[in-house]
Amino acid sequence: MELGNISQPVYGPGPEAPGSSMPGLVQMALGFLRLVQPNALPIGEWMVVGSGDAVGGLLLYLLGFLVCIAIGLLFIILMPLVGCCFCCCRC
Repeated sequence: MELGNISQPVYGPGPEAPGSSMPGLVQMALGFLRLVQPNALPIGEWMVVGSGDAVGGLLLYLLGFLVCIAIGLLFIILMPLVGCCFCCCRC
């Protein structure tokens, strides 16, 4: 089989971010995500699901998100409680 007429592929510049009517909000959200999780997910290291290193590595990778969830839950629980104390006690 002869492959003489196959041309070389032409690659473009790659995918671009979609246009948005609120670029400031998009940049703020992306900045927050980069702050919380600056590293890419290393998939190759966690292929063995049963090992303890895989779970520990995954928790270490997700540490920023776990801290944000913990702060959010504290805010959801403590804010109504503090508001109720201020309204009821009127100290």
